[in-house]
Amino acid sequence: MRVYVKVIPRSARNQVEKIIEGEYKVKITAPPVDGKANSMLIKVLAEYFKVAKSCVSIVGGKTARVKIINILKVKEEEK
Repeated sequence: MRVYVKVIPRSARNQVEKIIEGEYKVKITAPPVDGKANSMLIKVLAEYFKVAKSCVSIVGGKTARVKIINILKVKEEEK
């Protein structure tokens, strides 16, 4: 699954808001320095979608506020 995410770093708390199907706004506490925000984004999205962090990857916009995220869903029989 591929989704578009608008990231808001240095927020008071980590939060994921669904805007429309395939578009999300994610507030994270980490600053946008040395990849800390991207790492936190992956962690927060993995928790939200209930997948492993290895199933979440940034495929576009690594240094931009709007990012393209690829999320691999694990099938129930593979667990």
